[in-house]
Amino acid sequence: MENPVDLETLKSLHQRGKRLFGIDPGTKTIGIAVCDGGLSIATPYHTIRRTKYTADVIELARMVEIENVYGLVVGLPLNMDGSEGPRAQSSRAFIRNLRGKLDLPLALQDERLSTVTAHEAMSEAGVRYKKRMENIDAAAAAVILQTALDRMARL
Repeated sequence: MENPVDLETLKSLHQRGKRLFGIDPGTKTIGIAVCDGGLSIATPYHTIRRTKYTADVIELARMVEIENVYGLVVGLPLNMDGSEGPRAQSSRAFIRNLRGKLDLPLALQDERLSTVTAHEAMSEAGVRYKKRMENIDAAAAAVILQTALDRMARL
């Protein structure tokens, strides 16, 4: 797909049993979440420790195939006022590179406070600090994906 699609388009492309990945792209890691085939529940899936771009995409492509993924929801880190700063530009560069390697529809989702929300949820669930830190990126990706799934359910 050339450009990011809206969530309505992403929903319309869904086929029974196919799933979505939520992606939280960071400078050191890429958090990944997956949803069920009914597009209702997002779960943390994996964290890729970033090495080289090609290796990262190969690992992501392998997971896409294993999990029967038909599309991606990528977090876009906007500033609190809704403007795009350096992190958003970095995410857009990641997305441009990703689109050249994976032929999947891709939607953007505002990821403001996703890490904070994930941290609070894990803390309330009694997850120890060390374990939270190990899984925070995948948990943030799950928050991003769940937000998109909830929006898609209202379409």
